[in-house]
Amino acid sequence: MEVFSVSQINKYIKTLMDGDSLLRDVTVSGEISNFKRHSSGHYYFSVKDQNSAISAAMFKWQNRTLSFLPENGMRVLVHGRISVYEPSGQYQIIADRIQPDGVGALYEQYEKLKRALESKGYFDPERKKPIPQFPQKIAVITSPTGAAVRDILNILGRRYPLAKIDIYPSEVQGENAPAMLAAALYAANRNADCDVIIIGRGGGSMEDLWAFNSIDVIKAVIDSDIPVISAVGHETDFTLCDFVADLRAPTPSAAAELAVPDTAGVMNYLNGFMTKTQAAMERKISAGEARIASVMNLQCMKNPLTFFENKSRQLDELIVRIESSVNEQINLKEADLREVASKLSALNPLAVLARGYSIAYIDNAPLTSVKNISEGDMINIKFADGSANCRVEKTSVEEVN
Repeated sequence: MEVFSVSQINKYIKTLMDGDSLLRDVTVSGEISNFKRHSSGHYYFSVKDQNSAISAAMFKWQNRTLSFLPENGMRVLVHGRISVYEPSGQYQIIADRIQPDGVGALYEQYEKLKRALESKGYFDPERKKPIPQFPQKIAVITSPTGAAVRDILNILGRRYPLAKIDIYPSEVQGENAPAMLAAALYAANRNADCDVIIIGRGGGSMEDLWAFNSIDVIKAVIDSDIPVISAVGHETDFTLCDFVADLRAPTPSAAAELAVPDTAGVMNYLNGFMTKTQAAMERKISAGEARIASVMNLQCMKNPLTFFENKSRQLDELIVRIESSVNEQINLKEADLREVASKLSALNPLAVLARGYSIAYIDNAPLTSVKNISEGDMINIKFADGSANCRVEKTSVEEVN
């Protein structure tokens, strides 16, 4: 009897499976469960149906091409090869492609249109219009009989009953839905009497939500002059309407909460603001009263007559000091002036003449030397009290030591 080790058996089975042409190229349909994203980047999960499950792995160099993140409960088509993981003897599918089951063609169409819209900048935050903080009127585009409209109306009525609600009824799935949804968006804009538009529906499959991926609805949202909140499906559902809208809400109920403020919260804020304002005003008033009391306690306020008498006395004393100072300066300046006048008087030519000196002129020019005149010249001699015209009879030169 030949005995085999566990490793040999597992390796043999792996060889058989790897060599099977059917198992090398297989597509498995089922629901994802036990999904794990390893730190290495690999995906590990199970694909199950009602009766069975098979382990699966998708390595990071394969899963990086996925346009979505697999999630538990998602129905998928997994393509790959069946092999054996020798250490545990467990067989598994090594996936190289995963796509949502039943909506493969739709999903590819969705991704193609999404890329086209994104390349044109329709997802850019810069083109998003702000949602008004206190809307007076809200347009709701949805099925008039669905749960979504009831949720929206209930929340709007509870949170912000001041706003008026206009319902624009439309089918939200099926062949007629895209045209009806687009027409409702254009109608709300033509009326131009609402501040924000909520468009959406409850959850469903990708086929159920497909109207919100249609180009008609996308174009109507882009053309809207009124801010649009998209509220399609559940939190994990994404449609192209979500991406081009000015705001995406995860659910219709959340859209109602995002569209309006909470009245109770606003009142609490206002009450708090009023309380703070009143306290600030009381502090201002108290500070003003304290300043008034301080001023009233001043001596001038208690006895204003005494205050003015004191100020008058101080003014008189100040005038006396100013007059004294001015007189002192005048006396000093007069003494300086007398001294200067005395010096100028000593230098006055007339004063010199008064002491017996005279000045001789010839042709109106002072004579400074006997050498400048000759016998017979007429000269003018100026005295302190007059002048005389004389003729030169004789000149003599004296040597000056």
